[in-house]
Amino acid sequence: MFGSLTEFLASELPDPASCLAIRRPGMGALDFQAELARANINVPIIFITGYADIPMAVRAMKAGAVDFLTKPFREQDLLDAVATAIARDRMRRESERMASEMRARFETLSGREREVMALVTRGLMNKQVAAKTGLAEATVKMHRGQVMRKMGAKSVVDLVKMAEILGDRIDSDFCRSPNIQSERRPANAASRTPSSVRTWPSKVTGKMIAPTRESPESRTRFF
Repeated sequence: MFGSLTEFLASELPDPASCLAIRRPGMGALDFQAELARANINVPIIFITGYADIPMAVRAMKAGAVDFLTKPFREQDLLDAVATAIARDRMRRESERMASEMRARFETLSGREREVMALVTRGLMNKQVAAKTGLAEATVKMHRGQVMRKMGAKSVVDLVKMAEILGDRIDSDFCRSPNIQSERRPANAASRTPSSVRTWPSKVTGKMIAPTRESPESRTRFF
């Protein structure tokens, strides 16, 4: 039992999956919930109150509460809410553990291996990765094998799931890489006339025009 957020923060949070039941009247309970969020404490919350209204319950649930119980309530309702909260906390802890493990494995990859992983998990084939990175296809295959081994992935599908867990971490490394060859064209590329194309004045407008590659004329005027 804790009388305030200060007391709760000063206590040692349990390692096993857990939940928190808040029994405070009115808006004070919502303020308590907001303070927990600001303190980055993700423990599941169950509200127990006799001073509730619908807007308050909606606000609590939108902020992530597991349940909002108003007195009087059945004992089984509370037990069900606690079971749901503990299951949710167990899933959160497992997700965080997996993410931490993936980050640790990702840190063992070399810069090139990270680039290859980023491209492979975007759906590129070895030949396409080679074109992007300027590497030989055989070298890409070697890096890809190293990535699979270090990350503990049994298939590309596993690797994609790992990339999803890593999220911004892998995207950040990919964007900073100086080795990826960009495919973006200059802004005015579409308006440029190739230097190898002859142009001549239009009989209608007088402006200089160039033939298209599909026309018979273009096939005779390219050199």
